[in-house]
Amino acid sequence: MLYNRELSWISFNERVMQEAQDKSVPLLQRLRFLGIYSNNMDEFFKVRVANLERMMLLRGAHTKEMQGGDTLEVLLGKIYDRLNGLQQTFEQTYNEILSEMESHGIYIVDETRLTEAQAAFCRDYFADKISPLLVPLLVRKSTKLPFLRDGHIYHAVRMSGPEPKSSPRYAVVEIPSTATLPRFIVLPPSAEGRTEIIFVDDIIRLCLDDVFFMFDFERIEAYAFKFMRDAEMSLDDDVNKSIIEKMEQGINKRKHGRPVRMVYDKAMPADLLETITTKLGLRAGDNVSPGGRYHLMRDLMKFPKVAPELEYHNPAPLRHPAIQPFSSIIDVIRRQDILLNYPYHTFNHFIDFLREAAMDPKTVSISMTLYRTADHSKIIRTLINAAKNGKKVLVFMELLARFDEERNMENAETLRQAGIKVLYGIEGLKVHSKLVLVERREGAKIKGYTHIGTGNFNENTAGIYSDFSLFTANQQIADDARAVFEFLQTSYKHMDTRQLLVSPFNMRKSFEELIDAEIDNARKKKKAYIYAKCNSLTDEKIIQRLYKASAAGVKVRLIVRGACCLMPGQEEISEHIRAISIVDKYLEHARLFIFCNGGKERVYIGSADWMTRNLNRRVEVITPILDKRIQAELRQFFSIQWHDTVKARDLDNPLWNRYRGDEEDTPLDQRIRSQVALYDYYASLEK
Repeated sequence: MLYNRELSWISFNERVMQEAQDKSVPLLQRLRFLGIYSNNMDEFFKVRVANLERMMLLRGAHTKEMQGGDTLEVLLGKIYDRLNGLQQTFEQTYNEILSEMESHGIYIVDETRLTEAQAAFCRDYFADKISPLLVPLLVRKSTKLPFLRDGHIYHAVRMSGPEPKSSPRYAVVEIPSTATLPRFIVLPPSAEGRTEIIFVDDIIRLCLDDVFFMFDFERIEAYAFKFMRDAEMSLDDDVNKSIIEKMEQGINKRKHGRPVRMVYDKAMPADLLETITTKLGLRAGDNVSPGGRYHLMRDLMKFPKVAPELEYHNPAPLRHPAIQPFSSIIDVIRRQDILLNYPYHTFNHFIDFLREAAMDPKTVSISMTLYRTADHSKIIRTLINAAKNGKKVLVFMELLARFDEERNMENAETLRQAGIKVLYGIEGLKVHSKLVLVERREGAKIKGYTHIGTGNFNENTAGIYSDFSLFTANQQIADDARAVFEFLQTSYKHMDTRQLLVSPFNMRKSFEELIDAEIDNARKKKKAYIYAKCNSLTDEKIIQRLYKASAAGVKVRLIVRGACCLMPGQEEISEHIRAISIVDKYLEHARLFIFCNGGKERVYIGSADWMTRNLNRRVEVITPILDKRIQAELRQFFSIQWHDTVKARDLDNPLWNRYRGDEEDTPLDQRIRSQVALYDYYASLEK
């Protein structure tokens, strides 16, 4: 008994939409949640829907998919039905937010609503900033459009001649991406107390007569469309090519990948739509969908901050009470394990740890895995400085981090040129662990200081992703971390660890044994429970074991942000399992696992979700928490989240996304919003 993974994920993205609908959320943040929803949906089409359509092409429409029991054809039908309903909700929510913004004096205007002064401003902006970036393409009979870029917006342009019987001319204009220009431009106000903003799309519409001045036309019109390709990265198996060569070819192939979706302005004339779809090579039955005037609404995430009172004001990150300014973090770690929880704690502690190691005369080596990094990364700069200071630096750069491949290749080359040993990949395995090992010469010995985390080494996302970082001087854990890095260098060697759970080696077996121990204790009428927090729960073997645990009487409590294929609360199957999902201003990204273990709790954190890919096809690292004080801290963390009555949705009913607080009689002012309560909890520890 399983929920389908794709339908469960859509239910998660609906929870993101709920944040945009929630009037207790600051107004401009609601707009940004629509951007997050849209960004998630674009990736879903490029990855999950594309994968299902690829499977259908290879295996046939009537092939049964694994979870849920539907054929691929039926499943895709259900997906499109759900998404069509959500698209209507999106448009309704967007219009409601725009209306509320106007009540606060904030207006999104198009090119038809500009004053003379604003139109002049837009034409100047176009001439100065936009025009140099445009490369209009005339669409003739011989023109093909297979090179249009995935995830970009285009204007399909129609020019009607002065003669009624003359054939229209067609053109395509790419709208510059936010990497080169902001999508939203704040205009000079038309009146006091008004803030007016225009899409770059509409500035281009206003100035189309300047773009196509050489043509004789009576009317010129533009309609937006966006185009998405299959995001699958296929690498050839030529042993004579380096991984970098294969990656470069794979990225280039993906740029010309199979079209999976086109969304166009529903006002687009039929002749223009037919011309564009034909030139793109789209066939009848391909996913061509009518939409609104604007596309790529993920850019709402970058909407201008024009009204601070309509934004979240997050409190400043806390310092860990054991770490004093301008003092040695390594000395603190030698005395005690340190657990950080971002964004409640400052990510600067991690950067300071790395910087100290880079400068410390006793540091011999720094080894690190990198999956996603920030633009202009401080982490990259610190590693380069470490190499300049004579440290032996080893970096495993995962090149197959989806949509970050090119950045990671650039970072890898930057590190390599700085004299750092860079490892690139292991065939069939993606390295997703968040691992750092600093080795220092202390007396006659080499001592290891290890970091194991749940999130990326990215100073930008650390401010909005909720993640754990453990720092420890435990030498068994350091030995295990050293074994992981040795495996990454010589992947043919088998790896044994004493403390760390490492996939694809001992992690699945260890989790199964931990669950089985709870089952045995429950059957012996001993106290037995499993508390787990992860991003996704989709692995069928783990789910079946949790069902078995429930049947034995084990209390199972799950906090799952995203896709959850397990069905909680089903009589005789999962009646002792409850599950919630929390979606709030910070993205819940941490992984935490607590097992009763006969009263001697075993607590773990790390990079892996309970997904088949994490347990079988990735190098993931989960660490035990050996410090009793940190165990208690994590138990309190789970308890606060479990008792959330503001942002927790109950997953016990089939994908309904009902707020748990709706069932509570607690007065509104006494309800618990876990992300706020957690900050208060960590602030109390600081005192």
